[in-house]
Amino acid sequence: MIGKLSELQKEKNEQCTQRHELAVERLRTIVTEETVDAAYISYFQDCTLFLLELENTQRKIEDGIWDSLNLEEKRSLNRILYSDIIGEKYQTSYVNQDYACEKFGQEMGQLLSLLYTEIRAGIPYVFEQRKDYLTILYELFLEVYTCFEGMSEEENPVPKPEQIKEILYWYASDYCDVFYADRILEQMDPSADFAVQIIEKADLDKDDYLYEFGEYISKNELGTAHHLRNLPQETLQKMADVYTEGYRVGFINTGKDLSKKSIVNIRYSLGFEKVICLAIENFRKMGLKPVIYRAASSVITKREHHKIGYYGAIANQQYEYDHRQDQALFMDKRYVERKLEVMKTVFEQNKEMAAGVAGPAVMEIFGETPFSPEAKETAPSYDEAQRELDLLFSSKSGQITNEYIKGEERSFTIVAYPVPEIGADYAKIFDEVIKINTLDAKLYEKVQQTMIDALDQGTCVHVKGKGENQTDITVQLYPLKDAQKETIFENCVADVNIPVGEVFTSPVLEGTNGILHVSKVYLDGLQYQNLKLTFKDGRITDYTCTNFEDEKQNKKYIYDNVLKNHETLPLGEFAIGTNTTAYVAAKKFNIEDKMPILIAEKTGPHFAVGDTCYSWSEEIRVYNPNGKEIVAKDNSCSLLRKEDVSKAYFNCHTDITVPYKELEEISVVTNERKDIILLENGRFVLPGTEVLNEPLDEAGF
Repeated sequence: MIGKLSELQKEKNEQCTQRHELAVERLRTIVTEETVDAAYISYFQDCTLFLLELENTQRKIEDGIWDSLNLEEKRSLNRILYSDIIGEKYQTSYVNQDYACEKFGQEMGQLLSLLYTEIRAGIPYVFEQRKDYLTILYELFLEVYTCFEGMSEEENPVPKPEQIKEILYWYASDYCDVFYADRILEQMDPSADFAVQIIEKADLDKDDYLYEFGEYISKNELGTAHHLRNLPQETLQKMADVYTEGYRVGFINTGKDLSKKSIVNIRYSLGFEKVICLAIENFRKMGLKPVIYRAASSVITKREHHKIGYYGAIANQQYEYDHRQDQALFMDKRYVERKLEVMKTVFEQNKEMAAGVAGPAVMEIFGETPFSPEAKETAPSYDEAQRELDLLFSSKSGQITNEYIKGEERSFTIVAYPVPEIGADYAKIFDEVIKINTLDAKLYEKVQQTMIDALDQGTCVHVKGKGENQTDITVQLYPLKDAQKETIFENCVADVNIPVGEVFTSPVLEGTNGILHVSKVYLDGLQYQNLKLTFKDGRITDYTCTNFEDEKQNKKYIYDNVLKNHETLPLGEFAIGTNTTAYVAAKKFNIEDKMPILIAEKTGPHFAVGDTCYSWSEEIRVYNPNGKEIVAKDNSCSLLRKEDVSKAYFNCHTDITVPYKELEEISVVTNERKDIILLENGRFVLPGTEVLNEPLDEAGF
């Protein structure tokens, strides 16, 4: 059951019908043509066959044939649409830059690989019945094909790369006000309800509905859906309630008025529809309409390899990583300004709707095989000028968003669950995670307050690793003016950040020095081995890892994916995780390297590089449950917002956790230079916090 089209989309489809039919007619003739240089025939035929497969699927949906297909037929079509990037086939696919560059040379290979990748972005357009989008893709391909077809066989058998680059540039620039404008609007418009219709109207007790989204469906999505079907209804409701209640309480705890809001953005991975359907109902009772938008697929709308929105399986993580900076092939200042102009226009035209956006409610997954990418010379990457432009875009787009969806008025929540790929103990791990996500918040609140009382006596905190862990860092703390009314650390229970279990602060940068080292960590879907960051006055001065033999590749890997193209980042957050139950579960099932940072950050001290936890909402006064005001919200970077907001924020926040087992000590250094030991050799030793060791004792750790 694929959702009904809106009247506006029907009108758009009708308007482009003639163009669409002409494009399809031309595509059908290309399959047997040999009118381009012989070296390129295979490429254009592969692209054409893929486009015709899109068209055939689109017609099945349009004509109602799709609904009569059985499950195996839908599954077969799903595999066909993604087959060219799965497993060994990727090695000889033109979307693989190595293969394309080997055939056509570096410049042309990268451009044609980008073109084919952009064509693959058409898969979701088919299922959303976006004939207008498909027509644009068909015409882009035909324009490039015609360029090759028009060359003289003797003098210039193929066009110059600059000609193809020009076509791709104007495609991206001209259609910003289509693809990018729609992308911004769908993030706040409840009437863009393609996914909501499926979730609320499809039979979630059958697998068929998963194939209606147009995403790649693997054993993870199927296994998750099967597992949820076998859970008691009260368990599903409990999962939904934890998720939505955390969102609601997050507004209360930060003093924000949820009643002013009307829209919630739900982000999740396919397979969890049973829970999401109940969550939608909960949110509606709060007066919030759901907005569930797909993770972007076009080079115009993507933010590197990150999946923001709903999505299915990632068919090939290396493919996603290889194409993360495809914009480098055409991005310039004019293009960035064009995107920002479109963004500003869309927000201005829909400012009342934007004001109603309450923020994201995120359900993450974990348990996939850890991915450490291969570094490829053929993959496009930003030059220095483009890196600056990308940073400029991040900064300006963040400012525009905050102008219309104000940081001081929005909140979020985030929770995570495992997928079947985590291993044979999946069902047991899932049950354990439900337990972790619903721990007694009141118990943790009391214990964490004991820890905060000790931390509030300090001028700094010293964290030291043991054994091979080289962590040795001193974190400078905010000086309290009135210890009776003020506090440095937030007592974080289970609201926006589920599960319970951490105390955190915004460190003073000046005086924060040392080395942060972790043997293995999984950040934003990428694995890092022996990640080591060096800090001077709270800013990263050096960094390395051991993912690659070449040190230059190690540094580039961190620069691209941790520093997010910044020359340096500040230490935006320091926290101490207290969730030993989660730690024991990770050890028990041997899944430490698969735990998401959301849970992993609760299993040791963690350090976030980038913005503070209070970015864009520093002026809101927040209090711990004991009534003390949390005053350590700013640092010397975020304070720059009062002079020049573009210098205050980095638009990133990456948490890095050192597990208990790699720690020798966490201690608070007081004004009297006395050390208050919080944790020693992986165990909590501060009086009043020993209860946190009980899960460790029970597990024999």
